[in-house]
Parts: sequence; C-alpha cells; structure tokens
Amino acid sequence: MTQSLPPLTLCELDDPGLQGTLSWSPFCLKVHRALGYLGLPYARRHGFPMTHRALNPAGQVPVLLVGDEPVADSTRILARLDELTGGRLGAGLDPRGRAESLLWEELADTSVNGFTVAARWIDEENWPRTKAAYFSKMPPVVRAVVPARLRARVSKALVARDVLRAGEEACWERFELLLDALDARAPEEGAFWMGPKPSFADFALFGQLHALRTPLTPRQAARVAARPRLSRYLDAVLAA
Repeated sequence: MTQSLPPLTLCELDDPGLQGTLSWSPFCLKVHRALGYLGLPYARRHGFPMTHRALNPAGQVPVLLVGDEPVADSTRILARLDELTGGRLGAGLDPRGRAESLLWEELADTSVNGFTVAARWIDEENWPRTKAAYFSKMPPVVRAVVPARLRARVSKALVARDVLRAGEEACWERFELLLDALDARAPEEGAFWMGPKPSFADFALFGQLHALRTPLTPRQAARVAARPRLSRYLDAVLAA
C-alpha cells in the first residue's frame, strides 16, 4: 500500500536533537508517532511556524504535504493518513469506538494541551528553558523583544481557555487531578487506549503528555513519572 502513496513531507519545527523526541511541538509529535506506527516514509522540512505560512495561512505547524497537497492541523492530518492507509488508524474499532477515540483526541488537543502550554510558557522555573529552546536562533535584537510579547499573548489566551482563569495554583491542582484520572484510565500492559492497536487517541495523548517529559518542563515530567501506569503506557506508544 505504501508504494502507491504520494510522497509525504512533514513541515514542522526544528528537531530538538533529543532521543525519542523529534519535536518540541506536541502536535508534531502526534503526527510523527502516527507516521512511525504506520511505517510510512516521509521527508522533514524544518523552520519556524511562519516559515510554512504559504502552506497554512494560520502560520501553524504541523503541515503534511501529501504530494503537492498541503494538509494543515494534526487532527486533519491523522484523518488523511487514515484515509490513505485504508482505515489503519481506526482498525478494529466499531463506529462507537471510533467516535470515542476521536473524543479522546479532542480532549488531548484541547484540555491536556492547555497544561502543556502553561508548563512551558507560564511556569517561571521552565520559562528560561522554553525561551532558549524556541528563540535562540533569532537575532539578539529580536530576541530581546519578541519572546516577552509572545509570552504575554499566550498568558491571555490561557486565561481565555480557562486554564489560568483561577490562577496558577488552581491550574496545577487541576493538572494533578487530570493526571490521576488518566493514570486510572490507562490501559493494562500490552494494550492501547482503545484496544489492542493504537488509534487516534493514543497519538494525541502521547503528543501532549510526552511533550511534558522533556528537559523543558522537569517539574511536570516528574509528576507524569509519578504515575506508573500512565508512564508505561506512554512508553508503549513510543515503541509502537
């Protein structure tokens, strides 16, 4: 099947050079894992999000080029990969199971993502690491101004998303409750979120939660590691 597919190119952020982590972006991680699981060969095109604006007017990554066709947004990309591979990302799921998998994908991309963003941009301990990782290649004059402005914009967006509306302490209390719930729901060893095979849910949850296990957010990484079932599950998705 892969021989008949058009060439695939993933437009994304620069590779951070970490073992097991191909991108700082949780949404790029999501697509990388899906492509890896499907065994599809693909090229990589790196740059700042705005570098790929001609392919996605929103100026966001990832964008997957399917031949010359740009597919933006990780959810749409996974849906396109599922279509290209004859439904392999939803294999074995009945309509109810497929719908539930997509609901977990939505929860990961919205609710869990809010904490991933807050951990990098708002946590004072982590912000210097995030700033260095994201902006070190910018000219010094630009780097002196742009990161702080973007951080203020991200903070306002997180308040609007109800992640920070009640303050940082409440944010991290909710984070702990979410991790507890995900740890309790995590599948038994040898299984994935929706059954014996990975699906949309697995790649989305992995993208957000594995993004918290990088050197950018050591405090949050420790909180994920404190949940053994969840950590074992994430390792299984990484190896799939």
